[in-house]
Amino acid sequence: MQLTTRTAGAAAALALTLGAVAAPATAAPGDSARPAACTQQEKQLDRAEAALERLTAVFERQKERVAKAKKRAEAADTAQERNQARRDLARAKDAKQKAAQQRKAQVQRVAKAEERLEKCQEAGAPA
Repeated sequence: MQLTTRTAGAAAALALTLGAVAAPATAAPGDSARPAACTQQEKQLDRAEAALERLTAVFERQKERVAKAKKRAEAADTAQERNQARRDLARAKDAKQKAAQQRKAQVQRVAKAEERLEKCQEAGAPA
């Protein structure tokens, strides 16, 4: 009895394995691959847009820091305060410039991701 149950279980497992292996081979090659590829393109676009939002927020904070540093530099009374304010302003401007470069690069990444998604959708659309 035990041998029969084990044999039946092994035969069922073998049938499932062979069925899973044979199923993709019998399906049309373009049917299953395109939606998965477009799904990945959509995910990449979503991630790129989320990163762009984060970088835009960072850029806005850096702009505010530059504005505050300018006000502090203008309001400084002593030479030591002016020098420190100027150093702070220079650092803030550098950080703002780096954030602007990163934001610009991310805008380009978003554009490329949109382009890839459009190509994928066009390839998947029936002609």
